[in-house]
Amino acid sequence: MGRWQPNARGRLAQAALELYGERGFEQTTVAEIAKRAGLTERTFFRHYADKREVLFAGGAVLEDLFVRAVADAPDSAAPLDAVAAALEAAGTVLMDREFSRQRQAIIDANADLRERELIKLASLASALTAALRRRGVADLAASLAAEAGIAVFKVAFERWIREAERRGLPQLIRESLDELRAVTAGS
Repeated sequence: MGRWQPNARGRLAQAALELYGERGFEQTTVAEIAKRAGLTERTFFRHYADKREVLFAGGAVLEDLFVRAVADAPDSAAPLDAVAAALEAAGTVLMDREFSRQRQAIIDANADLRERELIKLASLASALTAALRRRGVADLAASLAAEAGIAVFKVAFERWIREAERRGLPQLIRESLDELRAVTAGS
């Protein structure tokens, strides 16, 4: 093993995705991931708490982005518009469609990972709710706007990772928000 090569975290993530795809999540060990990446298990644990975190490591960054975007929305923005700003901000940072496709396929194939994904989405909804409350939005309105926003994000993301989809995530988020508004307006 060489002394140092750049992008250890990225190499570990790529090795993990490859192995999860080839062998399945449960059958893949941290040792195998590290070996495929040309690194040690110790290096793996410097970057990730466990092998699941390869798939969920960006959750804290996404949550922070959501919260900052809600806080930065104009004071006049309606709750759903503040959430829309958060979703669009997230759509501009999630750019690696192929990684996202592979990640989602692995999650979809494993019940424990699906559960973890739902927990992460619930955490995002809670963070959005709290950010809206800090803006003075009433509890019920904050919860509804946040939960609706997570549903929009989830639907747009699922559309974005489809093999034939070519439009960007921000555009799909806007379209999904427009559809939600049409549905709630009775159109």
